[in-house]
Amino acid sequence: MLAQGQSSSAKRGGLADVSSGLIFLKKTSKQTRHQRFSDQSPRLSTMEVEQEKVNMSKELSADAASYRCSACHGDEDWGLSHPMRGRAKSRSLSAAPAPASTKEFRRTRSLHGPCPVTTFGPKACVLQNPQTIMHIQDPASQRLTWNKSPKSVLVIKKIRDASLLQPFKELCMYLMEENNMIVYVEKKVLEDPAIVSDDSFGPVKRKFCTFREDYDDISNQIDLIICLGGDGTLLYASSLFQGSVPPVMAFHLGSLGFLTPFNFENFQSQVTQVIQGNAAVVLRSRLKVRVVKELRGKMAIPNGISENGVLATDLDTEVGKQVMQYQVLNEVVIDRGPSSYLSNVDVYLNGHLITTVQGDGVIVSTPTGSTAYAAAAGASMIHPNVPAIMITPICPHSLSFRPIVVPAGVELKIMLSPEARNTAWVSFDGRKRQEIRHGDSISITTSCYPLPSICVRDPVSDWFESLAQCLHWNVRKKQAHFPEEEEEEV
Repeated sequence: MLAQGQSSSAKRGGLADVSSGLIFLKKTSKQTRHQRFSDQSPRLSTMEVEQEKVNMSKELSADAASYRCSACHGDEDWGLSHPMRGRAKSRSLSAAPAPASTKEFRRTRSLHGPCPVTTFGPKACVLQNPQTIMHIQDPASQRLTWNKSPKSVLVIKKIRDASLLQPFKELCMYLMEENNMIVYVEKKVLEDPAIVSDDSFGPVKRKFCTFREDYDDISNQIDLIICLGGDGTLLYASSLFQGSVPPVMAFHLGSLGFLTPFNFENFQSQVTQVIQGNAAVVLRSRLKVRVVKELRGKMAIPNGISENGVLATDLDTEVGKQVMQYQVLNEVVIDRGPSSYLSNVDVYLNGHLITTVQGDGVIVSTPTGSTAYAAAAGASMIHPNVPAIMITPICPHSLSFRPIVVPAGVELKIMLSPEARNTAWVSFDGRKRQEIRHGDSISITTSCYPLPSICVRDPVSDWFESLAQCLHWNVRKKQAHFPEEEEEEV
C-alpha cells in the first residue's frame, strides 16, 4: 500500500526525473487517446478507429524524433547548422523548461551524453549482455566478440629500443605463419637501426604492409592492434584513429605499464584467445577536441594535411578561422608555456562561464587520464568505466580551487581571458603542442569513439592490479595486533 501511495503521489506531483520524461509523455498521450476512443466509441466506425490509431502512432513517432540524440546516431559534425542539445544559452543553469512545451523539454548534455560506439574497426564489437540494468552494463561482463575472423593486425613497437627487437620478430612471425594474418607496421619502425642491421629479419620485413603517420589512412583496414612497449604506445595507437578504434592488446614491455596489462612470456596463447573472441574489454572514453584559431598571416600546412592527419578542408577562409580536430585518450593540457606570468583562461560549460583559471594551467582529462598528469596534480583517480570528464587546475593561485568531475556529455570551451597578459599553450596526450592566442578557442566533449582495451581478466581487477603494481596505491606496513596477554588485560 505504501508503494502504491508513493507511486500515486509521484504521478500527481508531475515528472520526477528528466530521464523518464519521454516515457511519461508517451504514457500520458496514450491515456488521453484511449479515453478519447472510449468516449467516442459509440459514434466511430471501425475504419475511423483504425485511422485514429495510425494518426496517434505518427504523433508519438514525431515526439520521439524530437528527442533524437545526434551523437548517439553517428552524427559527429561540429557544424553550426546543428543546434546544440540542451537548454538555450540565454537561460541560467538552474532554469527549467516550460512544462506546457514538449519541444523545449529536451535532455541536457549533462544528463544524456553521447553513447559510445560499440563497433571497433571493420570486424569487432562488444558482445551484448541481455542482463543489463538501466542501460549500465556491469564492467566485468563486457566481452569482445568478432563478426568475422580478424585478418589484419597493426603492430606498434616502441621506437629506438633494441630490447624489443626479439619480441617484435617473434610476434610478427607468429601472426604471419601461424595465423596467416596481414601485419601492418609504421614505416619508421623498419628504419630503426636495430632492425636495419638485422639481416635475418629481411625475409619477414618484405611481407609487411607499411604506412606513414599523417599521410596514409589505415583506419578501415585494421582489425586488431597489438602494442609492444609502455603506455605511450597505447596513446600513439589512439592518435592514429580519429574515428572507430579496433581492439587494442597492449603488452607490458616499457617502464610503467599502467595501460599495458599483458606479459609477453605467454603471448601465443593470449593472442590466440583474443583472435578467438575469448577476452574481456574495457571501453576507455576519449575526448573530442576542436581547436579554432584565427588566421594570422600565412599558416602553412605541409602537404595539405593538418597536424592530426585531417585534410586541410577544415580551413574556412570565409570566416577567417582554422579548425583542427583531435581524439584524445588521456588529457588536454593548457599551460602558461615559457611565460613567467600566471596562466589566465576562462572555462565555459555548455556556454556558461564557470570559472577563470589563474595558475600554471588546467588539465581536462578522461577517466583513463585521471591516473596520469591529473593524479600528479592532486586529482582523484577514476575507473575507466565511469562516464566523466575531470577538470584539474595546475598550481592554482587559490586555496579553494579543487579538482572537479563533470558529466561526460557536457561541452567545455576554454579561451584566453581578456585580461590575460600572455598567451597559453595546449597539448593533446603530450603531443601536437601549439600556442593559443586571444580569439582562439578549445572545445572539448566526450567522443563517441572509445578505445577498446583488451583485459587480462576483467576491467575492475586489471585496474586495481595496475594501481597496486604501478602506483603502489595505499601501500603501508600493517598495524601490529596486540599480544594475547594485553588483550586479556583489556
